Amino acid sequence: MNAMPHTADSHSRGRDIRRILIEDFDNGFTAMVREYQPGIYSGARRLTAGPHDAEDVAQDTFVRAYKALSEYEPERIAELKIRPWLWTIALNLCRSRARTKAAEFEFQESDAAITDEPEAFDEAAWVARLGSLNDAQRTAVVLRYVLDLPIAEIAEATERPVGTVKADISRALDRLRLTMKAEVLHAR
Repeated sequence: MNAMPHTADSHSRGRDIRRILIEDFDNGFTAMVREYQPGIYSGARRLTAGPHDAEDVAQDTFVRAYKALSEYEPERIAELKIRPWLWTIALNLCRSRARTKAAEFEFQESDAAITDEPEAFDEAAWVARLGSLNDAQRTAVVLRYVLDLPIAEIAEATERPVGTVKADISRALDRLRLTMKAEVLHAR
């Protein structure tokens, strides 16, 4: 999957982006979009009904970020933890979209027909598996294992305590294991 490793390099890139935002807002914003848009889209793809919704969430995330950042004082930008802040925006948009559409994870048949890949990654099965989780569990698992966010950043982005995020992940993984075992038994 498209996980972005969380390394010291990502921290220094975040510092660099904050510095550029302060010195040259438009170039800094472009650098921020380049750095974080793939991860926002990838996560939104797994938290929304389809690729078009994920594109809208990613785009709206950066539109809102631009509006907010353009009004921030340099000191506030210098202290900003960009990735969790962007994820807070993206998660709110995902939740809003889900409420508005009243949609659970729906796999679009057209998505399956596009790829000629072998069965190595069964997207429909993973969409169904993730769709069986509650919103908090699905969000925590996607942010942790698809996007490789540390627990502390997930807690910050979801505005939930670290212990609760850990519990969400643990329960989600238990449920996913049971679901996959049931699939294997059913396939026999």
